[in-house]
Amino acid sequence: MLRAAVTGRSVAGQVFLLQVVIVLLLVVAAVVAQVLQVRRDSDTEAGNRSLAVAETFANAPGTAAALRTPDPTKVLQPKAEAVRKATGVDFVVVMTTDGIRYTHPKPDRIGKKFVGTIAPAVAGGTVTEHVTGTIGPLVQVVVPVKDSAGKVVGLVSAGITTAHVGGAADQQLPLLLWAAAAALALATGGTALVSRRLLRQTHGLGPHEMTRMYEHHDAVLHAVREGVLIVGDDARLLLANDEAHRLLGLPEDAERRSVLELGLDDETAALLASGRVATDEVHLVKDRLLAINQRPTDLRGGPAGSVTTLRDSTELRALSGRAEVARERLNMLYDAGVGIGTSLDVTRTAAELAELAVPRFADFATVDLFDAVLHGEEPRPGTALRRAAGAGVREGSPLYPVGEHIRFVATSPQARSLTTGQSVVVPRLRDAPGWRAQNPERTDQVLEFGIHSLITVPLRAGSLVLGVANFWRSEKPEPFDSEELALAEELVARAAVSIDNARRYTREHSMAVTLQRSLLPRTLPEQGALDLAYRYLPAQSGVGGDWFDVLPLSGARVALVVGDVVGHGLHAAATMGRLRTAVHNFSSLDLPPDELLGLLDELVGRIDQDETSADGSAAITGATCLYAVYDPVSRRCTLARAGHPPPAVVHPDGSVEFPEVPAGPPLGLGGLPFETAELELAEDSRLVLYTDGLVEDRDRDIDEGLELLRDALSRTPDASPEETCRMVLDRLPARPSDDVALIVARTRVLGADRVAEWQVPSDPAAVSEVRASVTRTLTEWGLEELDFTTELILSELVTNAIRYGRAPIGVRLLRERTLICEVSDASTTSPHLRYAASTDEGGRGLFLVAQLADRWGTRYTPSGKIIWAEQPLP
Repeated sequence: MLRAAVTGRSVAGQVFLLQVVIVLLLVVAAVVAQVLQVRRDSDTEAGNRSLAVAETFANAPGTAAALRTPDPTKVLQPKAEAVRKATGVDFVVVMTTDGIRYTHPKPDRIGKKFVGTIAPAVAGGTVTEHVTGTIGPLVQVVVPVKDSAGKVVGLVSAGITTAHVGGAADQQLPLLLWAAAAALALATGGTALVSRRLLRQTHGLGPHEMTRMYEHHDAVLHAVREGVLIVGDDARLLLANDEAHRLLGLPEDAERRSVLELGLDDETAALLASGRVATDEVHLVKDRLLAINQRPTDLRGGPAGSVTTLRDSTELRALSGRAEVARERLNMLYDAGVGIGTSLDVTRTAAELAELAVPRFADFATVDLFDAVLHGEEPRPGTALRRAAGAGVREGSPLYPVGEHIRFVATSPQARSLTTGQSVVVPRLRDAPGWRAQNPERTDQVLEFGIHSLITVPLRAGSLVLGVANFWRSEKPEPFDSEELALAEELVARAAVSIDNARRYTREHSMAVTLQRSLLPRTLPEQGALDLAYRYLPAQSGVGGDWFDVLPLSGARVALVVGDVVGHGLHAAATMGRLRTAVHNFSSLDLPPDELLGLLDELVGRIDQDETSADGSAAITGATCLYAVYDPVSRRCTLARAGHPPPAVVHPDGSVEFPEVPAGPPLGLGGLPFETAELELAEDSRLVLYTDGLVEDRDRDIDEGLELLRDALSRTPDASPEETCRMVLDRLPARPSDDVALIVARTRVLGADRVAEWQVPSDPAAVSEVRASVTRTLTEWGLEELDFTTELILSELVTNAIRYGRAPIGVRLLRERTLICEVSDASTTSPHLRYAASTDEGGRGLFLVAQLADRWGTRYTPSGKIIWAEQPLP
């Protein structure tokens, strides 16, 4: 029996071996602990001895005084060596406060730097550290040497290797090992006796028998939440837990009986008796659906038989169904968070709510909003609602269609929900007289269509009720319940926030659009130099600062301008209005394009400064502009641009050109001049001005956009400006990402038959000749009615030019929409209109001109000035 206990073939043998190993580990641990303790004691002893030697030498009489002698080494080296030999330490080193050695067992190291930490000792403390030197691991101590005043004048270090103080431990180790061997022998004997007794108590069961016993009990222990049966190979029930008794309705004495005698149905009893493998087989046992899994127990050398587990799938399926419903509702709420409110459009947001709810939550869903909400205003209770969105699983429902105005009667669920702000559930519409009172004919049609249950939830955003959301059920026979009401309220609450955000955006967008539209030209002014067409396309979101204008100038000339203010919103629209007003004012001065852009640049810079000083931020306005002046007489077009895309010119033959116009910096940067370019345009040429939204967006760069524009223009060689605008914009998306302003101007020419010019000598007598020439010209043009006023105007202007100006002096008549008289000279002196006193001999000429002409003014040229006056044609 003892041999069986120590061979390890039985449980007792395995216990014996385990206890022997434990005793060995304890003995080894004791030896290791003893060795470590000895080493620790050695380190402590080494430190104490080094400290005692160092402090004794440092405090010895004469040490401090020797450090002040001219040669401290001569005095201290013999003493240090004597102390070292007497105390058994490995070294005694005296050094300066900088660590330079005065003494050392090896004289060749005197005068060299001490290796170790000395800073605490210099400060008056003591340093003890473990280092590994050339003689092995050692403990060294550094202490200060102080004079009579307590000042540290030097340092003393003493050290000893731990091997020199560990001899006693080496002598104790053999004794310790003998004691450990004796303890091991005693423990082994005791363990053998215990194992022999254990072998006797287990009746000699080997590992296989113990394993089988463990597997049976483990199967029961870890399957307590399911029914567990263990059936032997003879079809007798060996074990059944409480859950198996409950599920199968087994009798109390079922164990040790054949499973065929337990009153089970034939199919289930045959399965248990066969012992075959079964996986999730569903059997009807009395009133329960049981999922049965069965496996043999002898797969790994166990006893013959089978183990069977039972699960009540009736309860499990109900639980999984509820979990699936909860998961679907969570998914729906998640989808609502990411799928409702994708745009800032009220109607689209309402449609997203209806589309999300059908068919996952309801069979039909409708959203009714106050009309004011659809226009961005706050809802006005008591007014009619409009059906903003609807969705359903079937077409042709008799519910109110989308777009229809609805005024709910007071007894309807929708009216109660709007009044109280609370949700209303109507489980059975057929039994709800308040709902049927809304429209008896239509409600009967709704019931016939199969809709039988309703949830109405108010769309609340803070204190505002924006409308109601209605969820209708027809396919599922069960009415809506309280859990579905909670889900509906959660869905609507999320949608209401998005609808209110869209409403606020609609209001602000409408305000900005109204402001922008009021600042853009509504009609183009009358002029005869250009045949014009224009387009303005707002961006997908927000209001931009793109603008354009057509400005008639003196001398039948016309100015075209397009610009773009950086950013979107009210700020950009307001800045655009200020710039457009400024261009109007500056153009009235008849300034060249480069000078006008220079003034605009200063204005934008001042706007930036004002805004920065007002709120402390440094938000730069930034704007671009292209200004062009076309003269129908000379067919010349003068252009300048500030950070704006270049214009396009379509020649009469259909070729397209982007002329080189010097690209100045955007407005507001300041410091750089603008340059002009001059083009000579043939009659019927088309000048195309645009903003960057036409040729540039997130999907293409400006070079690609210019090529697309060139292609669109080249396809319309004979098109009118209106047709050109349409064909160009047909190549853009319906709602571009940025504003687009486009002007197409076809040039006209004021022919020689409508222009008359004369050079006038600087002689007052020449005025009569001018009058005669003008009379003849007006007669040829059929404008005899204007003879008197024209002669008077030119007489005064030519006389002033001769008297106050400089040669050469010229006169020009233009017959356009008006009769234009121009007198030019080389002087830059500007005449001023004033009231002449009764005693003045002159000063009434310009006053008469202003009274006789509709408009008059002065414009400057590189060679002087031109005074002009316009008269309406008869």
